[in-house]
Amino acid sequence: MALTYAQLVVAVSDYCENTFNTTDMNTMIKQAEQRIYNTVQIANLRKNVTGTITSGNKYLSCPDDFLSVYSIAVYPNGGGAYTFLLNKDVNFIREAYPNPTDSGTPKHYAIFGPQSANEKELTFILGPTPNATYGTELHYYYYPESIIQSPVATLGAVTGGSSYTNGTYLNVSLTGGSGSSAVADIVVSGNAVTSVTLTQGGSGYVVGNTLSAAASTVGSTGTGFSVPVATIGNTLGTSWLGENFDSALLYGTLCEALTYMKGEPDMVKLVNDRYVQSIALLKNLGDGKQRQDAYRNGQVRVQVS
Repeated sequence: MALTYAQLVVAVSDYCENTFNTTDMNTMIKQAEQRIYNTVQIANLRKNVTGTITSGNKYLSCPDDFLSVYSIAVYPNGGGAYTFLLNKDVNFIREAYPNPTDSGTPKHYAIFGPQSANEKELTFILGPTPNATYGTELHYYYYPESIIQSPVATLGAVTGGSSYTNGTYLNVSLTGGSGSSAVADIVVSGNAVTSVTLTQGGSGYVVGNTLSAAASTVGSTGTGFSVPVATIGNTLGTSWLGENFDSALLYGTLCEALTYMKGEPDMVKLVNDRYVQSIALLKNLGDGKQRQDAYRNGQVRVQVS
């Protein structure tokens, strides 16, 4: 049975005999999705991206939706045989290749840490340092689009208004539009809003909605600020989990909901047991059936029951 966002919200409310506000419901759904995606390796949730590394540059950036590595390969620029890199720790890379000027075809990689340009995203370090330009192919697990329906994806040009109090205001709730629960960081300069950085997309919005914020949340003065919704995500409120393994998503969200409600211990245990059962079935697929022919030893494989 396929499960949409609207159906999931109704089901969780009915099971819990409670009505949750949109912000809390969306938080519980995202926590459940995160738990599932970090528990099971699902072949359906892998991507391939290609790129290049240049001579003397031993760092390779991760994609924005990166979760974990399946494989990394390099090949001569323009085509040639693939060299699949072995996963090591950063200290191994530093010890094995202590001189950054020592170069060659990369053989190893490690997750080095956040990018300097974007601390939310990771960077790989390669060893040895590339001695030429190589093509790269990264096969990786990713965070798929959430089942949450019609969140704000991007915002348009800001109309700054006037008489606002200068400063940076974090996690400001945006008002207006057809949806709810969108949140942004807002910068006021020259007594006008100059920057709106979306931190939570909320749900239920449409392109062209005009959003603003209460003056009390941006220094208690000012008027006239607005920003349009440029794009939204997931207009149908569907997801891979909702379409293919709705039980894991439902019981995962119910676990979060009962924890939020401080539910009765027997009910918490019952729902958690159901969640564990659904995850076992999902792992039977992802870590079992889809992994039996995996080439490299050391990757998680679970015997199919």
